[in-house]
Amino acid sequence: MSDFANRLTENLRAEKIFAVATCIGGNENVGAHLFIYPDGSNENTLGDAALDARVIADARELLANERSETRAYDDAQVFIETYAPPPRLIIFGGVHTAIPLTHYAKILDFRVTIVDGRSHFVTPKRFPHADELIVEWPDDAVPHLAIDASTYVVILTHDPKFDIPALKALSTTKPRYIGAMGSRETRRQHMQELRAQGVSDEFLQSVYGPVGLDLGGRSPEEMALAIMAQIIAVRYRHDGGHLMHVADE
Repeated sequence: MSDFANRLTENLRAEKIFAVATCIGGNENVGAHLFIYPDGSNENTLGDAALDARVIADARELLANERSETRAYDDAQVFIETYAPPPRLIIFGGVHTAIPLTHYAKILDFRVTIVDGRSHFVTPKRFPHADELIVEWPDDAVPHLAIDASTYVVILTHDPKFDIPALKALSTTKPRYIGAMGSRETRRQHMQELRAQGVSDEFLQSVYGPVGLDLGGRSPEEMALAIMAQIIAVRYRHDGGHLMHVADE
């Protein structure tokens, strides 16, 4: 097996999100490959350092949107193909809302992990559709979880004893989405405490809280639907607004 095929196989088995840029025309390096990862790290070369740099920048944009595309660079044509593993949803807090949220996520082909330090909340009976159940407190679990650009995180514990340590631990990771349960006032208090603990404003501003789209729902099932709808909107970089527009008179 070639080096290219070996690396491709390894990345696919590791379920990494990555892109492969292949020179498909326009210069003498047709067939050359470049592996690109979300943080900009890369392997191999297309034969020209300046071309590599331009392709890496474009590939990171495409990775963020889970898209593939052919692009032209002066005399070279490059196909940038994104390989994205199934999206992963990590739910901190095995509360009631987590049950329908797990169900909705599985319907949409997410792999779901439930994390809670309370063992009676994390059982196969409560979460028969979950792929993984972890009995650990969120801040203890985060260092052992593979969190990347294909990962979505929802914090449902709704308790500062759990929420604040979880968010602080997550501040060193780069998931696609973090949503946290709680009122605006609760979120404000949590953010204030996290700033005091040295968590950056850039990270805090990236957290969706109160979590979910404003659908007006009140039941756990309706709240779970609002959360899942927001996750899908973030995944495809949409604002979650109405498709219908009032026609001009």
